[in-house]
Amino acid sequence: MLKKILLGSALTASAGGLLLGTSAYSYVKTGIHSLRDSVKDQIPIEVEIKRARELISDLKPEIASNLKLIAREEVEVAKLQREVNAKQTSLSKSKDSILKLKEDLQSGVRYVTYQGKKYSIEQVRQDLGDRFKHHQSLEATSEKLVKVLDARERNLIAARRKLDEMLAAKRELEVQVENLQARLTMVQVAQAGNQFAVDDGAISQVRQALDEIATRIDVAEKLASVVDEIGSVPVEAQEHHEDLAERISAYFLEDSPSSKSDPQVDPLNDRLADRPL
Repeated sequence: MLKKILLGSALTASAGGLLLGTSAYSYVKTGIHSLRDSVKDQIPIEVEIKRARELISDLKPEIASNLKLIAREEVEVAKLQREVNAKQTSLSKSKDSILKLKEDLQSGVRYVTYQGKKYSIEQVRQDLGDRFKHHQSLEATSEKLVKVLDARERNLIAARRKLDEMLAAKRELEVQVENLQARLTMVQVAQAGNQFAVDDGAISQVRQALDEIATRIDVAEKLASVVDEIGSVPVEAQEHHEDLAERISAYFLEDSPSSKSDPQVDPLNDRLADRPL
């Protein structure tokens, strides 16, 4: 199966080379980059932020290892400093002893006494020569230790500075991750708000429907009040109309034949009769 896959890939590459010529490699490279970018864009941002946090956490072992190395180097440098100080002290004492023996050798005496013991001038000369050689060797060793101490101190300072930079970078990365998380949270809140937003068109439609219902109710109430006014006959108006009808009848009865033959005369007719013609 593997042979078939390899053979198929080789044939595909060969066919692409024949069709596209020397540009085949650039097309394949561009396609791979596009595919990689497309796949990367499909990864959720939460996953990317979690991955960034894990990468920052992976810095902790390296930082701890560097801290351990720096602590060990500090101990070694302190130890070397004590050794250099001891060499310097020995050199100072050796120099004083050599200078004292030199003075005694140049004094011209045959014997000298040190701490209650008598030494000949030849013994002094021999001891002075040995002491001087030892002093030179001790001085060379001390100079080398001083150079080593100076180099290790510089390296220690550089290591401390590098560690401080790494710690500062780690804190900065942590702040950046938290800022990205806050921005993502704001985006998610905005997206959630958009999901629950009510359409303004729907609200306007509901308001219009309510306005139409209110208008219809107003019209119905208006019609009901008009019908009530039409169907009722006020008592005061009825009495007024009846009184007017009686007056009109009485007025016109005076000109009718029946009114002349009727011996009873209405008082209203009498008043009308008194009116000048």
